[in-house]
Amino acid sequence: MNREFEHKNEWALVLGGSSGLGLATAKKLAKHGLHICVVHRNSRSQKEEIENQFQEIKNENVHFLSFNIDALNTNKRDLVLASLQDKLGQKGKVKTLVHSIAKGNLKPMVSEDSQTLQNDDFQITINAMAISLWDWFKAIFDKNLFAEDARIISFTSEGNTKPWQNYAAVSAAKVALEAISRNIALEFAKFGIRANCIQAGVTNTASLNRIPNSDEIKAHTLKRNPFQQLTTPENVANVVYLLCKDEASWINGTTLKVDGGESLN
Repeated sequence: MNREFEHKNEWALVLGGSSGLGLATAKKLAKHGLHICVVHRNSRSQKEEIENQFQEIKNENVHFLSFNIDALNTNKRDLVLASLQDKLGQKGKVKTLVHSIAKGNLKPMVSEDSQTLQNDDFQITINAMAISLWDWFKAIFDKNLFAEDARIISFTSEGNTKPWQNYAAVSAAKVALEAISRNIALEFAKFGIRANCIQAGVTNTASLNRIPNSDEIKAHTLKRNPFQQLTTPENVANVVYLLCKDEASWINGTTLKVDGGESLN
């Protein structure tokens, strides 16, 4: 295992890192020597399982911080960054900011027997799944915590262009997320910052399973994916790692499909 980030005192800050794509990413980056800070929101009943998952990261002999907070709370964000800044010391820096927050309203636009999307559903979803990337990025930037060559990575989906039942608010958030990422890539390149989105294929995560008719989505994906497989969180985490490497420094402001080719069909 090549631990190319070891001894550099560089960190990955993962928003939404206790499950799914975020957790797999935290584990992968830790294997290559990045120190890990995870922000997550979970109940007490999930604590034991999450701590077991986090122990795998600690076993990689890296520094590790975790904060079970509401990532959208400004005061909580300030407390996290103050703690992280203290841990970084004078020479430590944030190499990678990974946005994997999945907090959205999954409601239909029209229905005779269930609640339908309202204005505040869009606002809540877009704020959580898109604007929060900018909030965290700007707060870290203003504190001068980013490394000279920093990577900003967020997760989008095929819902950025295709309509799915009950997915309208999340779809709108994904489009906004990509727009914010592109502009970070453009306006902050002079500071050594690269920003990209990963469009993951259908992945069997808790977030997917909250979508109504998710079993049908998975069954359809198995038919149209050239490999007849679902994307795994590890597939996506591997590409996050690649985007953090020096060799990926010229990839900026784009959306990379990590779906095994399922979006071809």
